[in-house]
Amino acid sequence: MEPLVDCVIEDDRWAAFGLEPLAESAARAALLHLGVVPEAFQIALLGCDDARIAVLNADFRGKPKPTNVLSWPAWDLSPETPGAAPERPDPAPGGEIDGLGDIAIAWETCEREAAEQGKPLSDHVTHLIVHGTLHLLGYDHETEADAALMEGHEVAILATLGLSDPY
Repeated sequence: MEPLVDCVIEDDRWAAFGLEPLAESAARAALLHLGVVPEAFQIALLGCDDARIAVLNADFRGKPKPTNVLSWPAWDLSPETPGAAPERPDPAPGGEIDGLGDIAIAWETCEREAAEQGKPLSDHVTHLIVHGTLHLLGYDHETEADAALMEGHEVAILATLGLSDPY
């Protein structure tokens, strides 16, 4: 069976941390919670540092500074109405695996945020992988209604993994 998450590790701290199994578990929990078959999709995940994510953030969002996580969905599944659920991705015909999109996560920002929030790095990274996966599935937090829906799913997904409400 193919892994759901295909990790590309640019910063060795992510490999030592164990990003691959953590990301697999978090992304799988997110898809299962939303009724999406994990075996039908794959997510590309880049484990990088702040310098790399700052370049990506500048290139794709016009914000030349580090951030914790970025995502690039393969499809626009976002709803027309704020607070409405996005469309679900359809599995490819013939059982082929479809790319759901790409996520990048930055070591220094994640480490700093976890310390500031007084939580284990693994809990914070799990939350960010769930968050990024929801973005790939069309969820967003641009309006209060969208944020409430997305955060509600995050809390529920993290609870299935034994983690407390990050908000």
